[in-house]
Amino acid sequence: MPNPPDSIRIEPATLEDLSELTDLVMSLMAIEADFRPDAEKQRHGLRLILEQPSRGRIFVVRNDHKVIGMVNLLFTISTAEGGFVILMEDVIVSPEHRGHGYGSMLVQYVKEFAAKKDFRRITLLTDRVSSESQRFFERNGFVHSHMIPMRLLLDSDHRRDG
Repeated sequence: MPNPPDSIRIEPATLEDLSELTDLVMSLMAIEADFRPDAEKQRHGLRLILEQPSRGRIFVVRNDHKVIGMVNLLFTISTAEGGFVILMEDVIVSPEHRGHGYGSMLVQYVKEFAAKKDFRRITLLTDRVSSESQRFFERNGFVHSHMIPMRLLLDSDHRRDG
């Protein structure tokens, strides 16, 4: 008789998960055109969220052995929506666990969390050149916005000057 499948569950990440979370985010940064993997930066950013739940949450999908996927939620206020909204980032499932619905499970969990906590909107950025990512989010209920992302990166020298 074969062994039963590992117990799959979604739960809040903890500081004990930091190493596995960093590895997942590093793998995501490696395939994104706008970002460069930097373990120190990724670890620091993840720690800031984990240590201050008022800033956001990180949820993980795990089996009995390890974290196999994650999603990062940042909380802010929208004047357009008149309330709290979520910026969803770092939706990633480890390559060896893709194709089993774990990414969709994470996104569904986020949608239920947002509804239960009375958030008004979930916004995400996905890679413009990855039609696969865009189709994934469309299948999960997301639609394209008329807004386009723009950003100003402030390098560390600029931040120190004032």
